[in-house]
Amino acid sequence: MKKFVTGAVLLAGLALAVPAQAAPGQCSVTGYDRFDCDVSVDGGGIAFQLPDRRGFVFAHVADGEGLGYLGAADPQPGAYPEELGVFKPVEGEDGCWLGEKDNIKFCAALLQ
Repeated sequence: MKKFVTGAVLLAGLALAVPAQAAPGQCSVTGYDRFDCDVSVDGGGIAFQLPDRRGFVFAHVADGEGLGYLGAADPQPGAYPEELGVFKPVEGEDGCWLGEKDNIKFCAALLQ
């Protein structure tokens, strides 16, 4: 069974979460097929690793809106992640968000 990470779940669940905790899930990002991932959830967003070892981070900033970031596979001190811009939920696709800047879509589903 999959539990989709929706805007309402992020708003309610992430506000209550204190430390980051990873849970097994399935993820997808534009340019990659669906893949198994460990989804880390904390008080302000979610994060998971892409198949090429780069890190994807979604920072929830408001109901129905968040910011996306892409980190290097082997980050160096002082390196900044790539800013992917504002993401909004994809209507009719629970757990999926679309970036306004480059039309990057990601989906995250926690396995139960």
